[in-house]
Amino acid sequence: MFIINCKNYEEIAGDKIIKLVNIAEKISKKYKIKIGVAPPQHLVGLVSKSPIPILAQHVDVSKIGSTTGFVVPELLKKSGVGGSLINHSEHRISNKEIVFLVSKLKELKMISVLCVKDVAEVKKYSKLNPDYIAIEPPELIGSGKAVSKEKPDLIIKAANAVKSAKNNTKLLCGAGIVSGEDVSKASELGSQGILVASGIIKAKSWTKIISEFAKALT
Repeated sequence: MFIINCKNYEEIAGDKIIKLVNIAEKISKKYKIKIGVAPPQHLVGLVSKSPIPILAQHVDVSKIGSTTGFVVPELLKKSGVGGSLINHSEHRISNKEIVFLVSKLKELKMISVLCVKDVAEVKKYSKLNPDYIAIEPPELIGSGKAVSKEKPDLIIKAANAVKSAKNNTKLLCGAGIVSGEDVSKASELGSQGILVASGIIKAKSWTKIISEFAKALT
């Protein structure tokens, strides 16, 4: 799994998200690899019918009805959104909310990508059996310093922790990934995919960098 988190970067504003998703679709098909895109929340509807997984960047513990301003899981599902990031380091939530949302997305047959900051959280949350756990040391996010190079032991320990849970959760690696070499290294250390943001969105050529990362994963 290769997830592109668009955050709220200006480079993706307006209909540029359509261009990015179209590129991701072609590269996904070419390399036979699953690529998911998490657009800014207000742009999700523009690409929700894409054949590749479209993910929300955040989802709330909230219900259908009089819940103004909240992102409701059931409505995301009805809009064609495939799943959501949960507990990203830039949008941390409580343990109680995490437990509820992983369960809720599972109930709705939506993809759950649970973000964690360290191995202790990997061990804690692997037991919930989310589809993916993405480990991202906060200090390396957006730094251009890849966790696979700066903290390789972290990925090894995280991979072992996920295996120890003995369920279907897969480990993703994020933070500071800017090259195919970073991606290959993460895979060698035990990651089963990547979660990338600025390394893709701020690149001069989306086609070139997404292709480079996808090829490295194969």
